[in-house]
Amino acid sequence: MLNFMRRPAVSEEEIGAALAEAGLDSSRDVIVHASLRAFGFIEGGAPAVIRALREHSATLVMPAFSYYTLVWPEEGRQPDWPRPTPPAGAGFGRYTRVSSDIGRVPQTLVEDPRVLRSFHPALSFVATGAHAAEILDAQTLESPYAPIGKLYDLDGLAVLFGVDHRSNTTMHYGEYLAGVPQLDRYVLVNGQVRHTTFPNCSADFQRIAPHVTGTTVNLGRGRLSVFRVRDLVDATRDLVTRDPEALLCTYPGCRCQAVRKLIRRNGLTPREHLT
Repeated sequence: MLNFMRRPAVSEEEIGAALAEAGLDSSRDVIVHASLRAFGFIEGGAPAVIRALREHSATLVMPAFSYYTLVWPEEGRQPDWPRPTPPAGAGFGRYTRVSSDIGRVPQTLVEDPRVLRSFHPALSFVATGAHAAEILDAQTLESPYAPIGKLYDLDGLAVLFGVDHRSNTTMHYGEYLAGVPQLDRYVLVNGQVRHTTFPNCSADFQRIAPHVTGTTVNLGRGRLSVFRVRDLVDATRDLVTRDPEALLCTYPGCRCQAVRKLIRRNGLTPREHLT
């Protein structure tokens, strides 16, 4: 009875076959948003997933966000900043752990010393492969999602591995281009408190689904989907330009409400694509 109830195992070879079926080979730069639990039991866990992804990409990029490194100076405190104030000194380093909701797969990539990581304490990316340094070097404090812009230039792919658009970081760059207001946040860089920008949440990003076409493949109990970064960014920019609040959630305590107020007061200020 226990054997009958066990979840079916997914092998590394099956992951590779699914990626190939979705159109991935070793020639494309990809950003991956991943969750293991959707597939049932994966033989080899996160390392097996990463090996398969590396084999089927020229450059592999993942978000490695560590939100807990944000600091909250009392001076100029904004209403949407959370309380209590975290202790100033939440440092950031090459091996700083990713936030728990980002997942085990990017955390495993962070732990690989051969992999590069961008400098942003709260919104870093990790990358390995042909264009890793070029992609990560695009990031700035005022445009943390600029690595997505570099993937746009490279005609990269976005892979949703067991997740949907609610985990699709790529769309934040489309919002940025559309001119969605960014929120003020602060991080420690080289021991100094520095201003950075922060987007709204992604809880309602699934609303983009009717506006973008990708390739979806079943794998175990889950599925993976592949989209062109350009299609996602352009569709997000177009949707938000038509309806500036289209991707903002309605949760009362969410930072989306601060962004909504800014939009209603000031509208959108479209931004140039960063090249």
